[in-house]
Amino acid sequence: MSHTALMPIPGQIDPVPVARDVTPRPDGRIDLTGLARTRIRDLFEEAGMEPKQARLRSKQIYHWMYHRGAREFDQMTDMAKTLRPWLEERFVVGRPDVVEAQLSEDGTRKWLLSTPDGHEFEMVFIPDDDRGTLCVSSQVGCTLNCTFCHTGTMRLVRNLTPGEIVGQVMLARDALSEWPEGTAKLAQEPEGSDDGSYNPAGRRLTNIVMMGMGEPLYNFDNVRDALQLVMDGDGLALSKRRITLSTSGVVPMMARCGDEIGVNLAVSLHAVTKDVRDEIVPINRKYGIEELLAACAAYPSASNARRITFEYVMLKDKNDSDDDARELIRLIREYDLPAKVNLIPFNPWPGAPYECSTPERIKRFSAIVFDAGISAPIRTPRGRDIDAACGQLKTAAEKKSRAQRDREAAEVG
Repeated sequence: MSHTALMPIPGQIDPVPVARDVTPRPDGRIDLTGLARTRIRDLFEEAGMEPKQARLRSKQIYHWMYHRGAREFDQMTDMAKTLRPWLEERFVVGRPDVVEAQLSEDGTRKWLLSTPDGHEFEMVFIPDDDRGTLCVSSQVGCTLNCTFCHTGTMRLVRNLTPGEIVGQVMLARDALSEWPEGTAKLAQEPEGSDDGSYNPAGRRLTNIVMMGMGEPLYNFDNVRDALQLVMDGDGLALSKRRITLSTSGVVPMMARCGDEIGVNLAVSLHAVTKDVRDEIVPINRKYGIEELLAACAAYPSASNARRITFEYVMLKDKNDSDDDARELIRLIREYDLPAKVNLIPFNPWPGAPYECSTPERIKRFSAIVFDAGISAPIRTPRGRDIDAACGQLKTAAEKKSRAQRDREAAEVG
């Protein structure tokens, strides 16, 4: 059982972030994953290491952690053998624990992960012919209560730390054997997955989307710090052009996101009228459509080369009419937005209050937007059979008991 209290955040109140950068571990050691070089150096000095030595060792360990994927100090071959037990006693290079790993019939992978204090969250890897996208979570649960989203039916427990965010990327690289020199897989693999070898065209994990559980801009500092490690040329070295952050419309944080992170922006729009968006994306009652679109127009670095993506889930008889499509076009033009629209067929979940629009209706909606000169592709649902598709993420802890998971594992064995 977890031993962290729920964050007391009702409805549309802005969450108060947990003021910590590392989750305490039961063994008392400090997890270095998610920490910058300067923070590692300071921790080494606090533990008694001489300052000059701390600067050198923090630089070495930073390289081994983020560039080479090392998880054990014994793997760090340029570290003095006499120093390794000292480090092992006080520190750890961790990853989120894998509780369960699933493989969809379409190749999508989903992992149920656990934090050191016992909370569970999910991440998803979606392979395509020309890219591989990792969908990363930023919170345990969510506070936004979007009515079409399964995650929105959960309570927000707490923010994930930078280590728990960047640790998802590192865990995926473990599973895909995507560290230099063919680092061996160290993460539990979904049943039936392949050997994780390199694709001849290069890395299979090519893109990151902050579209998992939670609202990234309600955990801004930790998300920023994690993505800076991902983008650091001496770290995980993934270009900011290959990273997209999705927000439901936390308007006051959008400019900071552009200035301090600089990644691509996606906005969960989902409706073009106040009444409908108030219902399905309740944050609209706080930051309305006009205020949201004005913030999009002012987003730093947005251009035709780096368009803002509007995500639009297709709900039968709710937001899918021809008039809705025309209003979407009008709004994009009014605010002169460099934009594209991702049309997302609604992914059902037990108890959902909506149905997916018919394929014919979605195609008609897309055609109207396309005819106006705005890209409006229809997203192909991925991972539906393992509840990994857009809007379906909700920790299996709330759906399965540990005993049930153990029984299923035994049956597979």
